[in-house]
Amino acid sequence: MEDGGRAHTGIVGWACTTLCLVSCAAAFSQGASLSACTDMMPRHLRLQLHSSNNNYVTVHTNISFYFPGDKVPVTVRSTRDYMGFMLQARKVSNNEIAGTFIFLPPGSKLLTCFEDGDTVTHSDKSLKRNLSFIWKAPDQPIGDIKFFISIVQSYFVYWAKIESAVVAQGGQN
Repeated sequence: MEDGGRAHTGIVGWACTTLCLVSCAAAFSQGASLSACTDMMPRHLRLQLHSSNNNYVTVHTNISFYFPGDKVPVTVRSTRDYMGFMLQARKVSNNEIAGTFIFLPPGSKLLTCFEDGDTVTHSDKSLKRNLSFIWKAPDQPIGDIKFFISIVQSYFVYWAKIESAVVAQGGQN
């Protein structure tokens, strides 16, 4: 094969790879897909999962207990920028998603995994660092909860299910 043919083949291969990656990245630039609801894992190509013990992101609340119907502030802090995320509250007893989010920062949107507004994800791929949310507990008792967040730093690097401390339900016998 002559040099011109090899160069042409190389350029075509590069263009096809680039178009594939751009189209895949664009597919998730407006938030996580519903397929991530259960395990909170991004559905990108061959991602590199990092240990949730070795991350630069924390998710916490300023309270240690809540009552049914309460509004709970949730803060995500990061020492580095990231592009995407998915945030949920889950029951400690059975890992089910619980409650709804009622306040979201810019660059975020609600996602319905099992009930309206039970999950928050990114709405664009702008860089994010520190975010604040408000979660509303169900009106019925559900027990202790934890908040979980998955973070996508870049298309190929992410941390899954970083968890908060337990937030106990008050008034339990």
